[in-house]
Amino acid sequence: NQARRACEESRFFEAVQLINGALEAFEQSLGADAGKGLLTDPLRFVAESSLAERPRADLAGLYATRADILLNLGGMRRASVELSAAAQLAPEDARVIALTEECKKLEQTQTDAIKEQDELATRSKIPAHLLTGFLGSGKTTLLNHILHGAHGKKYAVIENEFGEIGVDDALITRREELGAQQIIEMNNGCICCTVRGDLIKGLRSILTRTAADGQQLDGVIIETTGLADPAPVAQTFFADDFIQARMVLDGIITVVDAKHILQHLHEEKPEGVENESVEQVAFADRLLINKTDLVTAEELAEVEVELRKINRLAPITKTQNAQVDLKEILGIKGFSLDRVLEFDSEFLRDDQEHEHDATVTSVGIECGGECDLERLNAWIATLLKERGTDIFRMKGVLAVKGCSGRFVFQGIHMIFGGQPQGEWAEGEVRQNRMVFIGRNLNREELEGGFRATLVTSEADTSK
Repeated sequence: NQARRACEESRFFEAVQLINGALEAFEQSLGADAGKGLLTDPLRFVAESSLAERPRADLAGLYATRADILLNLGGMRRASVELSAAAQLAPEDARVIALTEECKKLEQTQTDAIKEQDELATRSKIPAHLLTGFLGSGKTTLLNHILHGAHGKKYAVIENEFGEIGVDDALITRREELGAQQIIEMNNGCICCTVRGDLIKGLRSILTRTAADGQQLDGVIIETTGLADPAPVAQTFFADDFIQARMVLDGIITVVDAKHILQHLHEEKPEGVENESVEQVAFADRLLINKTDLVTAEELAEVEVELRKINRLAPITKTQNAQVDLKEILGIKGFSLDRVLEFDSEFLRDDQEHEHDATVTSVGIECGGECDLERLNAWIATLLKERGTDIFRMKGVLAVKGCSGRFVFQGIHMIFGGQPQGEWAEGEVRQNRMVFIGRNLNREELEGGFRATLVTSEADTSK
């Protein structure tokens, strides 16, 4: 009854939790073996179970209620499964019959008037675009490509960094044209777990501010950290009623590093720890195989085969420097709740935990002074030679002696590069900011190595 009331009041995510709790209680009442599959595979459970008449009627009512909620969330295929199970349990139940007819009508007329009605409702919502992909795949490069596009559209940006200090804000160009209030940074935590509450606050802030200022946003772009599981991030658009009523998840765009993706897909994780790379590929509505210039045709073909083992449906685009036609990744209406529920039946549960590999950490360095470029290159070359396999990602903005602009460097495993990128703003302090993300990092070693590259004497200054 509480779940039905929540559904009637459009509190759909809360309704899902209530009905799932009721189904779990029903499952437990039957015993571990007898209740197996009741929640995750209703049709198989009904076919194999031998319930008495009263429990059959009760379970039919629970399945019907969950179907009603899923219909309101757009999960018609899964709702049809629930209703089919309910109809087998209680074929003459009036509510089951009515909901089954409603579901059939929705499916049959999806290309007709109801589809047009859904599209009108969707148009009034602000689309959200989720950019994900493992560390160093090219997400920020893609974000810059979007912001540079001659599309005349206005986007708000939420960026999340796993590192102790923020660096990506300095790597995103044309920040001023977006307006400072349109970029929200969330550092030192993963958007899928420790700072997920901040994501909800950030989205609410964008919606509230946009409405107050009378602005019309064309979309919100969320760039996740490379260690994020996209499932809890996507779930946000169903979990918060305020956001669910005003925003729609347009699609999950996963950027793949052609050079390094296979080693991350095949990496063995500790028990209970998810492989983030696999999850990012599985949830993708669009897959971008980036940095194709770094691999051979044979290696690229192998990457595509491995991706297809995980995700058979997402269109694949091969890119260099994340250069892609924006029509292929924005405004695609690619996210499907039905598709997600097919391979992750517990997607709508709010008690899922994402456990990161405890050996993977970040070390942030922030200090004044100027680097000697020769020493910097020698130090990083030695570091990568000795620890490259354990350093997943490094990036930074540095003040280099003899260079008037900001020196931006980025590295992934054994690959490293850097170049001047823009001038220091007037009155801005020339500051060094860098972050390392990897396995079993030694903070003292990294901090000491970097500080040894700083200019410290008159002899250094006169070079």
